[in-house]
Amino acid sequence: MADTRPVETLLKSTTRHVRLFTACVEGGNLVPSSDQLTLDVDPDNEFLWDAPVLTKVQERFAELVGAQAGAELSEYNLRRIGSELEGLIRQLLQAGELRYNPDARVLNYSMGLPRSPETL
Repeated sequence: MADTRPVETLLKSTTRHVRLFTACVEGGNLVPSSDQLTLDVDPDNEFLWDAPVLTKVQERFAELVGAQAGAELSEYNLRRIGSELEGLIRQLLQAGELRYNPDARVLNYSMGLPRSPETL
């Protein structure tokens, strides 16, 4: 007998430092969900994240998702959220709150040259 459950499509938005999925994580796997977003920040470990800085990104994510409450989870809306978060990460780096990871696989300074309080 064929499975008659509707198949949910996993939507995603990927920027250099932010990945969004219309899914939840179960047992280490992404399971498509039409009413939940999952955020993956800096999957390549390009930055060194202090807890307060990561919290700022997570809080902004929650604000952006809240502002979309009731709207369709579309690829366009996911791209808008991802772009906003990418901009926030750039601001945090330029303000010296976020630092590049010198042990990253590739140091390409994708958000600009490193900044320090002395150069601000």
